[in-house]
Amino acid sequence: MNVLQVTILEKFTMSEKQHICAVEKAGLLDNRLRLWLQNPYKILKSFIQPGATVLEVGCGPGFFSIPIAKMLLGKGKLIAADMQEGMLEIIGKKVIGSDLAERIVLHKCLGESIGLNEQVDFVLAFYMVHEVPDAKRLITELKSLLKPDGQILIVEPKFHVKKKDFDALLEMVQKIGLKSIAQPKVFFSRSMLLKLA
Repeated sequence: MNVLQVTILEKFTMSEKQHICAVEKAGLLDNRLRLWLQNPYKILKSFIQPGATVLEVGCGPGFFSIPIAKMLLGKGKLIAADMQEGMLEIIGKKVIGSDLAERIVLHKCLGESIGLNEQVDFVLAFYMVHEVPDAKRLITELKSLLKPDGQILIVEPKFHVKKKDFDALLEMVQKIGLKSIAQPKVFFSRSMLLKLA
């Protein structure tokens, strides 16, 4: 990987001093270069099933949301959850008047909680767990939303999350009652696919 690729990837996530990516920088999260480096269809094709209920936590401007909704093939739904109303508005504008609007539920998180009570088949937490002040609380809440055969995919950027910190996260999720069943390859990232233990 060259320096330019690393610099560009760093723009896709928050800096260490910020806690979340601002709505004003949403374009950095959703562009053609990122699509080339982290194609949502390639990353998620084996996890998204037509008819599923999918939760994307920290959906941002919809880089993964739109492809997930398309992968549902007219069945099921995506709950696109974010704590910033502006991010949800961006997604809403992208799908207004299309059939995707019927499959995407925009959900504003409630303070430190996602604030859902619906059971889901799959959860995507892409480049966002490191932004959360209480990862244990988040993972515990995600576990409570999973259907018995549901899965959670956590993907974190290598340039923000060191291996030792990712290993500590894995140890924590195991203590919560989840187990890692795979580590899917995602460009310049660390990942874990989880299910109920």
